[in-house]
Amino acid sequence: MKIRKLLALSMTAAMAVSMAAVGVSAKEGTPVAVEDLKVGAIYIGDENEGYTAAHMAGIDEMQEALGLDDSQIIEKTLIGEDEACADAAYDLADQGCQIIFANSFGHETYVLEAAAEYPDVEFCHATGYQASTSGLANMHNYFTSIYESRYVSGVVAGMKLNEMVEEGTLTKDQLKVGYVGAFPYAEVISGYTSFFLGVRSVCPEATMEVKYTNSWASFDLEKECAEALIADGCVLISQHADTTGAPTACEAAGVPCVGYNISMIETAPTQALTSASINWGPYYTYAVQSVIDGTAIETDWCRGFAEGADRITELNEGVVAEGTAEKVAEVEAAIIDGSLKVFDTSTWTVDGETLDTYVKNDIEYISDGYFHESEFASAPAFDIAIDGITSIVE
Repeated sequence: MKIRKLLALSMTAAMAVSMAAVGVSAKEGTPVAVEDLKVGAIYIGDENEGYTAAHMAGIDEMQEALGLDDSQIIEKTLIGEDEACADAAYDLADQGCQIIFANSFGHETYVLEAAAEYPDVEFCHATGYQASTSGLANMHNYFTSIYESRYVSGVVAGMKLNEMVEEGTLTKDQLKVGYVGAFPYAEVISGYTSFFLGVRSVCPEATMEVKYTNSWASFDLEKECAEALIADGCVLISQHADTTGAPTACEAAGVPCVGYNISMIETAPTQALTSASINWGPYYTYAVQSVIDGTAIETDWCRGFAEGADRITELNEGVVAEGTAEKVAEVEAAIIDGSLKVFDTSTWTVDGETLDTYVKNDIEYISDGYFHESEFASAPAFDIAIDGITSIVE
């Protein structure tokens, strides 16, 4: 077991899709009549798994917005991060889909393979980073600025911690948050970092312990991980993992929790506060409309609160701290107007120093007091230490 008291945060691919395309230009195509359109989707899970359920909801939003009927949407569920993904992509292309989406990080290699084989089909891959360097004009990556909604959900969590201190349930030296992470990937690391920064923005005494399940979606592992964190003294749990396992453990233990993707209130009615969430509808509508219009799809697409692509789920009004809704509205407005930067570097150190600027290989990554997320994808790995986070890698 390796324990890192100061988080070594590799940002190399953290927000890959927020980069402007480099080395390849998306192509314009021939417009497609709406009635002739077919859309394919490849999912790592199904409707019973929160991450995929959120993608399915986005596809449904697109379908309604563009007036497609069910026969024009072909969805493949429970497709692993292996050759099954390539087979699914080939089959969808052979069925006449003009645009195909895949939703899991490990799908990317196989989507690239299919994109090379079917140059007239548009392939869009969520969470990946290789489209801009692939040399394929029909390959696209998409994600959202999920760190924004994780930050806001952290504010909700921090206010709950403060309330528990005010009520005498906890003392300030007991404010340890637990985080159930899927894999020690940059996406997960940047996510729990932004959540923690949100917590700290209202509850500066908080610390956080992170454990990984090494699985995107395992109810049992996530439940066990949450239970271990609670046993280790964590008084609030959040997650970057896709099932209801952690909220189930929290409800049983009487520990507040912040979920991911979907509302966890049904699972943990007395403990769920809110969930960090993505609204995939804006992207799916944009990409499919581009095929209809024959216009180019961005090689790398990333949007946030301002475009409706990020949000938190409903607040559990009987559980969240008093004043949470008002605080959330204030924070979201500040993110939208740009006056609040999630990755404010005033609490960071690089090589032990707090920096106003950080330049490596002639690229300035930190300036004006914050880390420029638009440059994450090309950033060489470097360590950013944030006091208070313990990351446990097995």
